[in-house]
Amino acid sequence: MRVDHVGYAAGPEGLHETARRLASLLGVRVVDGGPHPRFGTRNVVLPLSGGTYVEVVEVLDHPVAEKAVFGQAVRCRSEAGGGWFTWAVTVDDLPAYERRLGERAEEGVRRRPDGVELRWRQIGAPGLREDPQLPLLIEWAGPPTQHPSAIALAGGSRLAGLAIAGDPQRVRAWMGLPPEFVAGRVAFTWLDPDSAGQAGLRSVTFETSRGVVRL
Repeated sequence: MRVDHVGYAAGPEGLHETARRLASLLGVRVVDGGPHPRFGTRNVVLPLSGGTYVEVVEVLDHPVAEKAVFGQAVRCRSEAGGGWFTWAVTVDDLPAYERRLGERAEEGVRRRPDGVELRWRQIGAPGLREDPQLPLLIEWAGPPTQHPSAIALAGGSRLAGLAIAGDPQRVRAWMGLPPEFVAGRVAFTWLDPDSAGQAGLRSVTFETSRGVVRL
């Protein structure tokens, strides 16, 4: 398993302005990702090196967004001013996680503006609301060339670290990792939840051509 992407809810300036602002800070491209019809959202992708990316998301004015947990989480974060709301890891055997966690994976699909349809399955959407320190677990369908990071510029910016308010042992246990597990490519910093007891992704560190950027 590895970190796949980090999710950023659009702020009051809207999806595209939020994405352009982040892309300018990171020195990366802005790629229109298309809508998530099953989640009531749409996204813009900022591809990074190392097979990762930033997903900037906004909620749509559509009934499905009121029912989908993912759409609810995006709306809540955007109404609070926007910012980081989730992180995701990719796994090779999602059915094994379904059995161990007793949670059924949901299907994801979106069609890019160039007509390419991306499909994946994911576990963990309820955690966006109930325990946001936990990542989404994702298994992609299709060839690696369709992964959102595949169009990253050579030598581009890299996702280097995550700062998460929460309990590392809780996260490792949920993911089925041993207590002593330490990630290799991405550095994790664990923070105490805020005064309201809220856990979740607090900041992300990137290595760019302009130096280290922390957002």
